[in-house]
Amino acid sequence: MSGLIGKKIGMTSLFDEKGKNIPCTVIEAGPCVVTQVRTDEVDGYEALQLGFEEKTEKHILKAEAGHFKKANTKVKKKVVEFQNFEEDLKLGDTINVEHFKVGDFVDVSGTSKGKGFQGVVKRHGFAGVGQSTHGQHNRLRAPGSIGAASYPARVFKGMRMAGQTGNNKVKVLNLMVIKVIPEKNLLVIKGCVPGHKNSYVIIEK
Repeated sequence: MSGLIGKKIGMTSLFDEKGKNIPCTVIEAGPCVVTQVRTDEVDGYEALQLGFEEKTEKHILKAEAGHFKKANTKVKKKVVEFQNFEEDLKLGDTINVEHFKVGDFVDVSGTSKGKGFQGVVKRHGFAGVGQSTHGQHNRLRAPGSIGAASYPARVFKGMRMAGQTGNNKVKVLNLMVIKVIPEKNLLVIKGCVPGHKNSYVIIEK
């Protein structure tokens, strides 16, 4: 689907016409430059490669510099391919936040916050309500039994246990665009999106 690369600025809240408080996420969406055009003849599929946010000069590789020189633009930090664009865009064209309109529904994907190694209560939402009577004093957040005894004599795959939490690619579907601020390249979306502040997100129509 067509879309843009953006950066999560943070969260805020707005009031609708009925006075209801709506939690919103502010995203800096674009401007993005078309850095490559994929075609059926050359690549076997059609897509547009977009670049977002300029890279500092000391981190630029020669191969990168040559790639972005073809599009007559500076080297970008983040590059993503999109398919099925409505507009007919060429190499070097720029797309800004006006690609979206108020009332559009978008899917936003990003990398969720990493939580490190966590127990089953935080990781899987276990109740953690072990009894504190009968001499038991340190099992309030324990997972409990993880399997039977002599049969099947093993722990089944996929058993919910403690482990690494977060830092996964997450996509949130059908979020409404509440406000578009073209002069600052800002997009205000209803609800929350994955990732920490200043993390990259992909916004798809």
